Amino acid sequence: MNRRQRLLATLKGLSVDRPAVSFYEIGGFKIDPNDTDEFNVYNDPSWQPLLDLANSHTDIIRMVSPVRAQSHESWESTNSAPTVAHQFIKVQDQTDEAGRHITTTVNVAGRTLTSRQIRKRDADTVWTTEHLLKNNDDVKAYLQLPDEVFVENIDIDSLIQEELSLGDSGIVMVDTEDPICVVATLFSMQDYTVFALTEQKLCHALLEKCARYIHKRTENVARNFPGRLWRIYGPEFACPPYLPPNLFDEYVVTYTKPIIDSIKKYGGFARLHAHGRIADTIDSIAAMGADAIDPIEPAPQGDVDLRDIRKRYGDQFVLFGNIEVADIDQMNEQDFTALVKKTLADGTSGTGKGFVLMPTASPCGRIITETTMRNYRIMVNAVNNFNA
Repeated sequence: MNRRQRLLATLKGLSVDRPAVSFYEIGGFKIDPNDTDEFNVYNDPSWQPLLDLANSHTDIIRMVSPVRAQSHESWESTNSAPTVAHQFIKVQDQTDEAGRHITTTVNVAGRTLTSRQIRKRDADTVWTTEHLLKNNDDVKAYLQLPDEVFVENIDIDSLIQEELSLGDSGIVMVDTEDPICVVATLFSMQDYTVFALTEQKLCHALLEKCARYIHKRTENVARNFPGRLWRIYGPEFACPPYLPPNLFDEYVVTYTKPIIDSIKKYGGFARLHAHGRIADTIDSIAAMGADAIDPIEPAPQGDVDLRDIRKRYGDQFVLFGNIEVADIDQMNEQDFTALVKKTLADGTSGTGKGFVLMPTASPCGRIITETTMRNYRIMVNAVNNFNA
């Protein structure tokens, strides 16, 4: 059974020769270790053995976006229709000793909205130091942006080409934010939670605006690139402790379920991504019709048990998880080996659909340590030697 066949069988709940293993972003993101850009952390020699291990010995799930060069880029990087968007939105990119600074300004309804981000040289992540929306007046101005600003250039051909390039080594996974993800990240976390709790009518208006272009995109891609795995990220922003479960139903079920419905209408598989505490929202996730979930975090990061989730929802969900990346970075060989064996046993226990051994995230720094490298090898060895 090759890696592509193994993953497809896992998604369909069919028997496999061994559990699949994914390193999430490693193998998931398109990475070029030969790119000499000073912000490319992956060109450090310490990364090469890990990239080789992922490319040669894991079941690759390549995250792709139909509207962005990299699936994890923010909405501000979306290739919107320039003749309309550029009338309202300006993006400036400047590099100095501190890093790469991205300043976005939105001029609408007599207001200037500004966000600032910084990318540093030794970490593949972006920090937002100023968020676009700060108060209700900003929200009301943002709502005045014409929907044409958010019209997207959808590139199905790039998805097809990426799938062809993978061959038998894995599958593509179409990556999309949901409306709550866009809304939450327009604010600082503290402003978002207060806004979502106290301004529910205005929050719904903002969600509806985002939903229009996200739902249109999903329907288009699901129809023209059917039968594939998708990852929907953002629901964690409405999980406890940020918001109570009733607002998860208001803000996620209402606007994310149509994404799942479109994916499934064309034979695709909808994987819902939510870090943290999902115990109080897992029934709602199931009711939306999700086919898979990740990363199913244990305490203290989350509040669910993998074996229990398998017992309760294994007939509906393919489970992806749930090795904490901190354990990969820090745990000694004996303890990590025991953890991986337990995770495999819990994730495949009883009856149900498939399980993919996967970390909750991946390293993003420039240097891969010997401990980290050893523990990734342990994951690969564990699935290869696994006996149900």
